[in-house]
Amino acid sequence: MNDFAIIPAIDLKDGVVVHASGGERAAYRPIETPLGSAGDAIAIARALLSVSASPALYIADLDAIEGVGNHFELCRDLSSALPQAALWIDAGFSNVTDCAFWLPLGATLVIGTESLSFAEDWRELRATFGESLMLSLDFDAEGQRGPKALFAESAHWPERIIVMSLDRVGAGDGPDIERLRGVVERAGSRSVYASGGMRNIGDLEAAAEAGAGGALIATALHRGAVTQNEIAAFLQRRRSQTDQTRNPAS
Repeated sequence: MNDFAIIPAIDLKDGVVVHASGGERAAYRPIETPLGSAGDAIAIARALLSVSASPALYIADLDAIEGVGNHFELCRDLSSALPQAALWIDAGFSNVTDCAFWLPLGATLVIGTESLSFAEDWRELRATFGESLMLSLDFDAEGQRGPKALFAESAHWPERIIVMSLDRVGAGDGPDIERLRGVVERAGSRSVYASGGMRNIGDLEAAAEAGAGGALIATALHRGAVTQNEIAAFLQRRRSQTDQTRNPAS
């Protein structure tokens, strides 16, 4: 049993942090949160990292994903302001040139299946950049988003995978644990991260029990449905369970 990572997420659109809900990106609006102003992504990111005690921050550049610009400069500012945090960035990467443009940030680039036209695109990216990339298996209410072969051929998955249920993001419906468990079973020793629908500590517990190595979370942190104290207690329970597994009583 490994440590479970709680990864806060922010979504950037039109220069501000927005509230992602249900995958309907055209309807996303600037976020209203006690953690900071929608126009101050650095303040919000810093608060999220503090609450979650996270080693990483996931950033979805929705403009880049939709092909209407990007937030490269803002992400560079975030990288400079948060030197202790590893940034995981999904900016609609679909080819080697896209990735090369963002490499100077030193971030982990997340390749979303929704941004790929063919499975060969992913294979070329992985051959070029190796295990520095993460793969996000994207789903919506209709099912898989992206080349079907990427979902079917687990041999081509990297060491870190996100199971992204876009229709559940910010929707308050809870995570799709059955889907998560199915990916975990096929992933072998790879680290799998759940994303979409985390409402409370119970959902994080369920993801951990399903075998996930971590989970992305946003709305529940902004609403205070998951607190800093709850996260600390949850992580302590996980560490205690890990210690017991590694050092069983004689």
